[in-house]
Amino acid sequence: MGYLKRSMLQIIPSLLILTLIIFALVYVAGDPVSQMLPENATAEDRAILSESLGLDQPFHIQYFQYVGDLIRGDFGMSYQYQEPALELVTERLTATIALSLMAMLVAIFISIPLGILAAIKRNTIIDFLVSGVSVVGKAMPNFWIGIMLILFFAVTLPIFPVSGADTPLHFILPSITLGVALAAEMTRLVRASVLEVIEQEYVQTARSKGQKESIVIGKHVFLNSLIPIVTIIGLQFPQLIGGAIVVETVFAWPGIGRLLLTAIETSDMAVVQAIVFVIAIITILANMLTDIIYRVLDPKIKYN
Repeated sequence: MGYLKRSMLQIIPSLLILTLIIFALVYVAGDPVSQMLPENATAEDRAILSESLGLDQPFHIQYFQYVGDLIRGDFGMSYQYQEPALELVTERLTATIALSLMAMLVAIFISIPLGILAAIKRNTIIDFLVSGVSVVGKAMPNFWIGIMLILFFAVTLPIFPVSGADTPLHFILPSITLGVALAAEMTRLVRASVLEVIEQEYVQTARSKGQKESIVIGKHVFLNSLIPIVTIIGLQFPQLIGGAIVVETVFAWPGIGRLLLTAIETSDMAVVQAIVFVIAIITILANMLTDIIYRVLDPKIKYN
């Protein structure tokens, strides 16, 4: 509990730095007034809009007002949709999180068996084959995998739908597309972690006692190699949400990825800021949850 309290306190300065960076995005992207008004707008029109948005105030005054709005959950209005930016993001966040969770499950179901198999069959043709497939899977871009899956499973063999999120079948192709690269990276990590544990003395002792190899691998090896695996899962989940942008575009998925691309194209900075802030919060919470799971898996770990 002491560690959690300190972590919660550490979130406050992190969020302040984050809000400053997000707020600066408006200035990096250009003058919002020029983006909102037509080219033939008069100077008076620009002055009126600038005053109504509070952009005529000094930078620090605008920033403090922005932070105050964030505390109240107000990220501003979307220029394009004329709706509160945070509501637009939260409406689509569920679809993105669901897709990311499915992709994570795909990666886990692929990587853990293959990683353990490659470690057990070290320096055999199976090991080399799994390692080679992992390298290829990591090298293939998501959009190319998605297009190939669409061509094969939707055009050549019309089995799965390729757009929308109406039924469980809609999850299959995009979740595989998003999970393949993560599965390739996790497979190599699982292999390395299992190889490190499998040489420990307690594993050799378990074998010498005549325990079945399946029990040795499952109880003594795999459970003790989970911490690096939990690490990569905790760190990669927020990246899955951010990386879903391309996949959601390919499969017309109704998530924050497509919303973010549209907001960038139209310079709808309120929506961009809301999405970046939400992803950052998810990243912070995922890191805290990872630390908690560490403590559950290994009680010897202390957070002093």
